[in-house]
Amino acid sequence: MPTPTTTGPGPTPQPGPLTGFTIGVTAVRRRDELTALLARYGAQVVEAPALRIMPLADDLALREATGACLAAPLDYVVATTGVGWRGWMSAADGWGLGAALAETCRRAVVLSRGPKATGAVRASGLGEGFSPDSEATDELLTWLLARPLAGRRIAVQEHGVPLAGFAAALRRRGAEVISVPVYRWGPPDDPAPVRRLVEQTVRRQVHALAFTSAPAVTAFVAIAEADRQREPLLDALRSDVLVVCVGALCARPFTELGVAAALPERGRLGSMVRLLAQTLPGRGRRELVLGDATLTLQGNAVLADGESRWLSPRGAAVLRALAERPGRVLSRADLLRTAWPDAGADEHAVEAAVGRLRVALGPYGTLIHTVPKRGYRLAAA
Repeated sequence: MPTPTTTGPGPTPQPGPLTGFTIGVTAVRRRDELTALLARYGAQVVEAPALRIMPLADDLALREATGACLAAPLDYVVATTGVGWRGWMSAADGWGLGAALAETCRRAVVLSRGPKATGAVRASGLGEGFSPDSEATDELLTWLLARPLAGRRIAVQEHGVPLAGFAAALRRRGAEVISVPVYRWGPPDDPAPVRRLVEQTVRRQVHALAFTSAPAVTAFVAIAEADRQREPLLDALRSDVLVVCVGALCARPFTELGVAAALPERGRLGSMVRLLAQTLPGRGRRELVLGDATLTLQGNAVLADGESRWLSPRGAAVLRALAERPGRVLSRADLLRTAWPDAGADEHAVEAAVGRLRVALGPYGTLIHTVPKRGYRLAAA
């Protein structure tokens, strides 16, 4: 797996709806696709996979579970994810067991959770006996518990984490349950990028976090807790940093933590990126009027004349503080409290930051006026 990196478009002649915004991505699967979509909209992306997927071909637990499924007829087979179902069928083919597994599943009732799992089941030449309108595993369990289960054999394809409660409920009704761990999550190969993303989130240096799986949410919060950053992280997510999850199942750990996550209407990467593009520009956007010209401060970028100028997070915080009260003098102490709330900086840091900000603004740097012995003000309406 490539080393996680921070990518971004830099200055662009045609700013996109996400230009100026920094978005953290924790996904493993389809990470490149999600990053490319966000960059296409103009975002800067911080890649920090919170998990890694254990390889299937050498997974002894999966092979043993497959053997148990073939040892006697199955009554029900539960498909929980499309990628998991395809992985299981592919691994069985590699072991020379694909035809036997497909025939065993064909003679059973297949339950599929959501359209992706249903599509994968059909693509393997099988049909689903039941699929709930929602993508909730609870509905599959309710359907099964409404039937006599004593002595029935049920295979449950898991999706990254054990479905212990699901299996236990079936066993209490007398069923024999075979848990099929098609792909399992492990800790990331390198936890350093995730730890940095936690720190950036706590410092409000990212504007949003995008999640595509519930295990990634759990792992991200666990890493924050290990670094004693759990509460500061949750505070940032409840206030300043937008959380977007691909679906309700992914968002469930956040719901339990009291963090409101935004959800797209459809559980697709494209829908999630469009939701970010619709939501982020309305958060903290400022417009500065200069005669006939208008500068827009969006995230960490200034948009003007069809171009964008990226600022450092600190520079953007200074400019935003000045833009909130244009024409009013803010002292160095005022700016320290606003842009350095958690750092032990002194007023010399403010002077240096203003100098760098003027350079980054190019011809618009003259908007920031120095008021001797008092501070700085923004010469804009």
